[in-house]
Amino acid sequence: MSDSRQYVSESGMSHLLLPVYIFTFLMGVPANILAFYTFCHKEASDNMAWVLPFPLCPFTGFIFYGTIYNSTLLLTAVGVERYLGVAYPLRYALCRRPRNAVVACVLFWVVTSLNLSIVYIMPYAQWGNATAKPPSTCYMDFTESELKILLPVRLELFFVLFCIPFLICCFCYVNFILILSRLPNISRRRRLRAIGLALGTLVVFAVCFGPYNVSHVVGYARQESQEWRNVALLSSTLNACLDPFIFYFSSAAVRSMLKHCLKNVVAKLHILRCG
Repeated sequence: MSDSRQYVSESGMSHLLLPVYIFTFLMGVPANILAFYTFCHKEASDNMAWVLPFPLCPFTGFIFYGTIYNSTLLLTAVGVERYLGVAYPLRYALCRRPRNAVVACVLFWVVTSLNLSIVYIMPYAQWGNATAKPPSTCYMDFTESELKILLPVRLELFFVLFCIPFLICCFCYVNFILILSRLPNISRRRRLRAIGLALGTLVVFAVCFGPYNVSHVVGYARQESQEWRNVALLSSTLNACLDPFIFYFSSAAVRSMLKHCLKNVVAKLHILRCG
């Protein structure tokens, strides 16, 4: 029974995660390339001045923050999927459909887009208030009246897109670990790898998204925009390099696909060398 439970769990994960990863890759790569290009022109070399056409400011900001917060929902979805696959393997196998993963990804982008609409609205409001030319910075300097609108929205982002997903992740992975610890017919190595992956995901969640979202709470409490927010935001970008490791170790299908691709590359290099 435990072997079948483990098989169903890994099979369900393989069918669910692949569409999620494809969707994330197709959305994340262009967004990160755009953000990288933008920051090369915006960051320290220009003293945080916005030198690109101003309409690109809300667009790049919206895509950048949307990608970050969508990652919190995707990590939560992976945690929920792993918990359901172990806690209710048979029932979950009957309800598992790849299209559900695609629908979930679309819903995640809808939720993040609605909550991050302020990122698109505020720069245009600042531009409209400027008499002669657009603001010299992008989504950085705000008046007191603008902060009265912005700070409550940031607090909402903390609860809706960080706090609630993180609590769900904690619940799922804690129960995931407890269930695994009670299953008798799983090797010690596989159990430790799964537990390490669960704890590692929680650490990545907290380290990557915690500091920046905590700045929302501190800013709301002090009614000012914290100067260290940009430094805290750097930890969120680490998620882009840490997520692939989580995806690799969490899915047998992804590991198998990468190993197959690597073997093909090695085989082709061997043929070229012989030729």
